[in-house]
Amino acid sequence: MPSTPTSNVTELLRAWSDGDDDARDAVLRVVYKQLRQRAAARLRREWNGTTLQPTELVHEAYLRLVDQNRVVWQNRAQFFALASQMMRRILVDRARARKTDKRSGRWAQVTLNAEAALVRPISVDILDLDAVLDRLAKSDRRKSQIAELRFFGGLSLEEIGETLGLSVATVEREWKFTRVWLLRALSKPDNERSR
Repeated sequence: MPSTPTSNVTELLRAWSDGDDDARDAVLRVVYKQLRQRAAARLRREWNGTTLQPTELVHEAYLRLVDQNRVVWQNRAQFFALASQMMRRILVDRARARKTDKRSGRWAQVTLNAEAALVRPISVDILDLDAVLDRLAKSDRRKSQIAELRFFGGLSLEEIGETLGLSVATVEREWKFTRVWLLRALSKPDNERSR
């Protein structure tokens, strides 16, 4: 997939930080297609009954990003990292709302790795994933960030490296460990997950 020149997005983000509302609006036009593709990929792993569409997820995430008054935008990678966090929050909020609904009990599905998805998808409640990622963040913030960027932002290992200032080799190593850790943590019974 051809990507938008990083320098153009970076220039727009910096102008946005300086208060240029036209640059803020231009950022969405420039990165919209990429954000929508990532949202669509993320939602394909969600429970089939979700009513949230990729366009809605992108627009809601963007509205939350626009409300970030204290962000000093540095580059495209930082933007996508924050967009990933916003998408995570939106999906978790919606999963919590579904769970509190009297007709709840439905599962949100996420796939922990592409190879496993070809053989047998692993169904995980998005709230369980959120809780496990929070637990991981307490012991290793970087591994939790890598997982968040993969699951909720759809970032490639190269993009994660750029976002976190790490080499691709380091991200690959950390991601392998994190995937195994998450699979183990999520396969435990509910009462053992918090340990």
